[in-house]
Amino acid sequence: MEQGRSHGCKDCGGRYILLRDDEDPRLARFNRRLPCFGCGIGWSSLLLGFLCPLIWYCAAILYLCKYYDNDPRERSGLAASAIAALVSTIVVLITLAVIFL
Repeated sequence: MEQGRSHGCKDCGGRYILLRDDEDPRLARFNRRLPCFGCGIGWSSLLLGFLCPLIWYCAAILYLCKYYDNDPRERSGLAASAIAALVSTIVVLITLAVIFL
């Protein structure tokens, strides 16, 4: 598609490009950037969780409360943080079991 040309638009004289779909308005909803420098809350909390693992649990709570319904692009990052929280919990429990048993 040519830059600045719209093919099939009769009202605009061929000078503009359609940015959203009139048939499915949900597609235009995600034109804005994700928070946390464009990474999203989930991926940012996954990375910051290596410094403070409690952040993983906060992201896991957001995942379980279906925060990703607001923006489906957050789902994978929040799921990764929830999995990291689960793995962290299992490692801590195994470590405590080895030390005290």
